Amino acid sequence: MAIVFAFLATEKSSAAEPKPEKNRLEVAIAATGPLYLPIFLANEAGYFARRGVTINISVLSATASAQALLSGQVDIYQGGTAIIHANVAGSDLIYVAASVDRSTLVLFGQKGLTTFDSLRGKSVATTSVGAFGEIAVRKTAKEHGMEIGKDIKLLYHKGPPDALSTFLLGNADGVIVTPPQSEMARSKGFPVIVDYYERGLKIIGPGTGLARAFAQKNPNTVKIFLMGYLDAIKRAIDDPAYASKILTQSSKITDPKLLEDSYQGGLKSWNKDMAVDPEAIKVVLEQSTVPKAAELDPKRFFDNSLIREVNRDYASKLFPGQVR
Repeated sequence: MAIVFAFLATEKSSAAEPKPEKNRLEVAIAATGPLYLPIFLANEAGYFARRGVTINISVLSATASAQALLSGQVDIYQGGTAIIHANVAGSDLIYVAASVDRSTLVLFGQKGLTTFDSLRGKSVATTSVGAFGEIAVRKTAKEHGMEIGKDIKLLYHKGPPDALSTFLLGNADGVIVTPPQSEMARSKGFPVIVDYYERGLKIIGPGTGLARAFAQKNPNTVKIFLMGYLDAIKRAIDDPAYASKILTQSSKITDPKLLEDSYQGGLKSWNKDMAVDPEAIKVVLEQSTVPKAAELDPKRFFDNSLIREVNRDYASKLFPGQVR
């Protein structure tokens, strides 16, 4: 019955839905996995297409995605800190929504390494420079009176699979990753040093990033993207079997337990109210290696006007009592 409701809510709202200024969107994502499941589900289920927008999804590194946004090759980037770093460097890239704003990163150690202090003088595998893995480790290192580069060496990789591979081969003493790679490490019995979700670390990853000028020129198209994304969150919650099917297709996860654990990881992370929290921006700025980045106003890095409209007119109907 709940699944039917999702479709009824969509159809009921169709009369008031915006007409797109642009009928095709190039969307880049930083990785696959449960945090990115809604965009694959929305595309597969036709939630964008029924509103007149075709979506092409590609997986790009954070640096490549930021450059692609600036050149116009990509319209939307569903990812992490690349938007903030590009903005700090002078590009007018912003977030317009935060589909996830609480970190699911987990820091593991090789067997026998169970505390953060035990990583002193050792290496930790992570993803790209400036990504959330680095930010989280830098933050924790400061809390322990340690410095990245001096007390802990970070080993950078293209993405979570590569970082995990380095760790599993024994070429790193620690690894910081998100699901499904974190579930893979957990299933192999590696000790958890820090579970950042349990710590309540606020980050935007993935968030909906784009050029401010694109949002100003194509507000209806952006709202359609956000509405389709919210439809997918609703469907993923109401229809676990379908969500798991799409997760298998997009992430190539076939092990039943790993699939279930990954789905549950996404379930606790997807935002129904996708407004950007300035505190999630502030965390990144505070750990930036760019001089005076911490002094910048977090409000310059996002614009909640479109998601506020979508929440008011659409998400509040999909998730009554949960979104206003």
